[in-house]
Amino acid sequence: MQRRLLIMFISFLLLVAGKELKAQDPHFSQFYANPIYLNPAFAGTNICPRFTLGFRDQWPSIPGSFITYSAAYDQHFDAIAGGIGALFFGDRQGQGYINTYSAHVMYSFRLKVCREFQMRFALQAGYQTRSIDWNKLTFGDMIDPRFGFVYPTAETPPDHLQTHAFDLAAGFIGYTEYLYFGMAAHHLTMPYEGFKSDISRLPIRWTGHVGAYIDLKRKSKKERSFGDISISPNVIYQQQSTLHYLNTGFYLNFYPFTVGVWMRNSFVKEDPIDAVVFMCGVQFEMIRVGYSYDITVGKNASTTGGAHEVTVQILLPCPEKVRKIKDLNCPDF
Repeated sequence: MQRRLLIMFISFLLLVAGKELKAQDPHFSQFYANPIYLNPAFAGTNICPRFTLGFRDQWPSIPGSFITYSAAYDQHFDAIAGGIGALFFGDRQGQGYINTYSAHVMYSFRLKVCREFQMRFALQAGYQTRSIDWNKLTFGDMIDPRFGFVYPTAETPPDHLQTHAFDLAAGFIGYTEYLYFGMAAHHLTMPYEGFKSDISRLPIRWTGHVGAYIDLKRKSKKERSFGDISISPNVIYQQQSTLHYLNTGFYLNFYPFTVGVWMRNSFVKEDPIDAVVFMCGVQFEMIRVGYSYDITVGKNASTTGGAHEVTVQILLPCPEKVRKIKDLNCPDF
């Protein structure tokens, strides 16, 4: 019965989505393991080729949880004085009732302001498709008090079961050896999201971030080695329509291991702390793997099951001539 009620609730949301519901982007808790999703200006900051895979299962204890996955590539190229990246993204809501897929490409221009300070400015273009599986939905008029869902519904499907939209994003970052900061704006075109009308549009997602990377013990400046110790405090603020999130986190790195903790503040009066996130990661040669778990805080703490997230990065070597360009020193997860 709980599953059926949840499905009915999702159905109701879908019906009003074209009228007044404000959409929200999925988010990842391992921000820097998915850097170009956070800010397209991170494209090329690793200098050498970087491939990233991400998977997130949010609220697994609730039937029809939210499944999000991504695949990305980025690399710096001297010939174009910057980095390029590609991001493929998928999101499944309510056991496939709503599916969103998108593909994005980006270019980040590298500007060496002075010897100790560099910046990158990025533009991103993408294409998004969003679909609803009408046959999976159930409605109140389908219920028989005795036998359950046995009647056909009188609800009429929307005119369009699939939407398509072009999307733009932009961002910048600035960084020194120990400090980095940036800002990004996604969905500058505010693409249409509704299935029943063209009123609902995806609001712009604003992101501001700042952090530091402080070496406490390091044997060599050229590359990391076993036993190197560093810490990294970070703050990330995100706003989309009326939704506001302040993420504050801290990493402790004992190479090749990393542990971290984040606190997500939603600015909601009833539940100001949305979640506490614990994460760990390890790097073995060219492979970097991270895992994080979101502990939901507040009135829904006992029902959602939190969120599981896994990321895998493959760091390939690059030619010697581009190794001379210093990469961005920031967290791995």
